[in-house]
Amino acid sequence: MKTMLPRRLYIDNAATSFPKPESVLKAMMYYAQSLGASAGRGAYSEAIETAGILSECRLNLKKHFNGERAEHFVFTLNCTEALNIAIKGLIDPSKDNHVICTAIDHNSILRPTTAMEDAGLVHRTIVPISASTGLVDPDDIRKAIRPTTRFIAVTHASNVTGTVQPLAEIGRMAREHAIPFIVDAAQSVGHMKIDVQRDCIDLLASPGHKALLGPLGTGFLYLRPGMEKIVKPLFEGGTGSVSEEPRQPTFMPDRYESGSHNAIGIAGLNAGLEWIAEKGIDALHKHDLDLVQVFVDGVSNIEGLTYYGPQGVKDRVGVFSVRIDGYEPQELSAVLESSYGILTRSGIHCAPLAHETIGTSSLGGTTRFSFGPFVTMQDVKFATDALAEIAMNRVTA
Repeated sequence: MKTMLPRRLYIDNAATSFPKPESVLKAMMYYAQSLGASAGRGAYSEAIETAGILSECRLNLKKHFNGERAEHFVFTLNCTEALNIAIKGLIDPSKDNHVICTAIDHNSILRPTTAMEDAGLVHRTIVPISASTGLVDPDDIRKAIRPTTRFIAVTHASNVTGTVQPLAEIGRMAREHAIPFIVDAAQSVGHMKIDVQRDCIDLLASPGHKALLGPLGTGFLYLRPGMEKIVKPLFEGGTGSVSEEPRQPTFMPDRYESGSHNAIGIAGLNAGLEWIAEKGIDALHKHDLDLVQVFVDGVSNIEGLTYYGPQGVKDRVGVFSVRIDGYEPQELSAVLESSYGILTRSGIHCAPLAHETIGTSSLGGTTRFSFGPFVTMQDVKFATDALAEIAMNRVTA
């Protein structure tokens, strides 16, 4: 008799979103089957249409984030590349440089700043966070500011605790001190409204493959107009423009976009943005918070289970790190998959200081659940019931 395996329930959207909307797949198939050209590398119709897709995607990004100019949305391979451009591009090795980041940050901020600190290029202040909530106190950032501070970098929503930082308050503070404000929005874009003008964001970095619902290999960096005068490019090379010049163009977005674009990926990202616009970011945010409420209600009374970050719906997105007494994180993930078909991610999640702060670093980290627009409240209830059953089995074993 054939053994029935449990259904596969994907709850690892903080790593990458799955599934993608059908429209995203169709847009990528259209490009692959009907276009196949490289934007800016030909005067024939397929190349021109491909360039039009890139332009349309920039316009949709501008609309989604209330950017000032569409051409200031620079396409990157992922959020990590975008953050490296912002972080390294603001440092002048000939000057005394001080930078500020926080203990909640992902390695996409921590590793570039650590590398520069190791090389003697910067002095760094890592602002602590609350062990119970993961929140940073904006006053602690203010106290860390020096005359030589070159930027403040903050992870908007934690990929460990789901904590959402007070972006607008920090942004206004940075603007008051004329310090560039870098935001890692990997876990917040697509889940909640981000307005770069309202929130005083100078440099916004994001992947395209998470809640923006595009494919892997996509991302962007938004540079507030004027930032391109002080942020140096990381790369130089072919842009398909002013090819007679041996120097990199200074105009946007070509200043930062060397080499052929991931056109098929950008076609998918553009379709993802259109899907989000159709659904409405406010409705998607409400859905995310509804899932958060179901999860919180489902796990709050499970004996032996701990979840980290804000204890409730306030100040968080749908990212939860949990531990059950008696289970290593990888073991818990394995049981969730083998017995319930639930797919999660366990470990340190590329955020070592966050885990140090909440006390899970020496324990191997946590098991993470992260929601997306196709996760239902019934799915979350199934997951919390599974956690309750696993915890109960631990007690009775």
